[in-house]
Amino acid sequence: MTKRLQHIAPLQLGIVLATLYGVLSLIFVPFALLASVLGAKSQNNFGFFAGGVVFIIFVPFLYAALGFIGGVIAAAVYNLIAKWSGGIEFTLADVPQR
Repeated sequence: MTKRLQHIAPLQLGIVLATLYGVLSLIFVPFALLASVLGAKSQNNFGFFAGGVVFIIFVPFLYAALGFIGGVIAAAVYNLIAKWSGGIEFTLADVPQR
């Protein structure tokens, strides 16, 4: 069965991508924490460690915000292009239930 994707809800895509990017950014938290602890120990400088903690807290929100903005823009641009080109065709297959 062939289907055509003709419209993407920009706000919904923005929300999904904000959540996805926010969760994916949490992968960086252990590495940033380790880097800030090792940097603080090597320099005996608490300021570096405090900056690392701020970074750890800030990055997931930054990624989520950028994911939201990027998703809304991408959906809006796709919707314009889909009007001119007809959208993306794709095939769906029915999966038998177990």
